[in-house]
Amino acid sequence: MGQSSRPRPARLAQKLLAVREGLGFSQGELIDHLGLSGEIIQSRISAYECNKREPPLSHLLLYARRGLGSGAFLENLIDDELELPEKVPAERMRRGSKKRKHATRESSRVSKSKRRGS
Repeated sequence: MGQSSRPRPARLAQKLLAVREGLGFSQGELIDHLGLSGEIIQSRISAYECNKREPPLSHLLLYARRGLGSGAFLENLIDDELELPEKVPAERMRRGSKKRKHATRESSRVSKSKRRGS
């Protein structure tokens, strides 16, 4: 008896695209964020998002953990009846880190100008 393939989640590609866009990443940046540099290339992410290929479970788990902030969101990715969280938790972390970097640069500039003026 042959074994049929399991049904592919109908909304998976749409959800994967929504995760990447929610993070504000290009496909290449997403690969880096997921820790998959050297393992996959941009065209693979494109194939996932266009529903031409289905990511392996290990990649879906990375999307959930690093893209949505918790492996608990894996079910939200693969279950067509569930929605993604309204706010992508990792998006807030990324924005916060940019603000911290900017604030650090500003305080560094102020310190340098004070030293020069002293």
